[in-house]
Amino acid sequence: MNIRAQEIQLPSYAKIACVLLSLVIIVYGLHTLQGLLIPLVFAILFSVLLFPLAQRLENWGVPRILAIALCLILTLTVIVGILYAVSMQISSFAEVMPQLITRVKEYISQLGTYADEHLNIDRQRQVAEVTKYANQALSEGGTILTSTLLATTSTLTDVFLVLLFIFFFLLYRDFFRSFFYKVFDGTRRSKIDFVLSGIYNVVKDYLAGLVLVILIIGTLMTVGLLILGIDYAIFFGFFGACLVLIPYFGISLGSLLPAAYALVTEDNPLKALGVIGIFLFVQTLEGNFITPYIVGSKVSINPLAAIIVLILWENVWGFPGLVLALPMTAIIKVIFDAVESLNPYGFLIGEAEKPRPPIENFQQLADHLPKRAKKIGNIEEKT
Repeated sequence: MNIRAQEIQLPSYAKIACVLLSLVIIVYGLHTLQGLLIPLVFAILFSVLLFPLAQRLENWGVPRILAIALCLILTLTVIVGILYAVSMQISSFAEVMPQLITRVKEYISQLGTYADEHLNIDRQRQVAEVTKYANQALSEGGTILTSTLLATTSTLTDVFLVLLFIFFFLLYRDFFRSFFYKVFDGTRRSKIDFVLSGIYNVVKDYLAGLVLVILIIGTLMTVGLLILGIDYAIFFGFFGACLVLIPYFGISLGSLLPAAYALVTEDNPLKALGVIGIFLFVQTLEGNFITPYIVGSKVSINPLAAIIVLILWENVWGFPGLVLALPMTAIIKVIFDAVESLNPYGFLIGEAEKPRPPIENFQQLADHLPKRAKKIGNIEEKT
């Protein structure tokens, strides 16, 4: 006796409720497991970046384990070198701390005089308010110090986990490919390879382009700060360039620190405005010329979708979510474009297509049809 399972047809409101409930569960799981998932995602991205080097070493006859170990040693050396350079720059600020403290006291005194003369806030009230906030800051100092130490320990742990995950991702890359073949057994292997290749290419091109963008932006801002005569121009320039990881407003945020430093250390307050102007000018170049030219359409996400996913991932994972939002969304788009039922959603988050001009006569229609047929043929060959 054959019993065939009957497909249950749910009403539309029930389907919508199931989808919303699934999204809530997924978001809650992402937030709860961020301690594991964030290092895991970073490891996947860095594995893609290191794969060409590991493969090149293996082609030269280096055993896979040794090739991966060399890649990790190189990565760790770069990270330690960057941290050492940053720590040296930060430690050098100790030399100008007395000057900074003196200048801050002068500004506080000037603000107090202005408040006393123009806002009718007497000195006693000002002293009371300053004392109140100073005591509050001191009382919270222990908590801040403890949080900083815990964050440092957590960061070191995450770095170790990322390196460990990178090692196993590169070591078992063929094993994971076989896993996808088994999971999607009813799908042609060529299509699975096409999707995996698309994910690899979009991540590799995004990361490589991002490194080049940071180098160009950091150089431009460093030159601008040197022209203004701002101390620690290299540190401030590349610090702001690294904030390009936060799209649209990262470089603007990076201008606040050097502008505040220029305001405190320089006699001319217009230099602080000059610093902000340089950063805004470079951000305009970055958004309109540098990033579109270098990264191109590798991460083809429209600005509205980019802003939404940035806010979403920042609420789920905090600052790491801001950094990972665009590459993860690009990966999701590749998957959406490969699955026929999800094509509309891939279209929704992708770049908006320019409307085609209307065909006014039969000659234009005859010219248009061969191009359309060729485009359809190319799409069928890829799939």
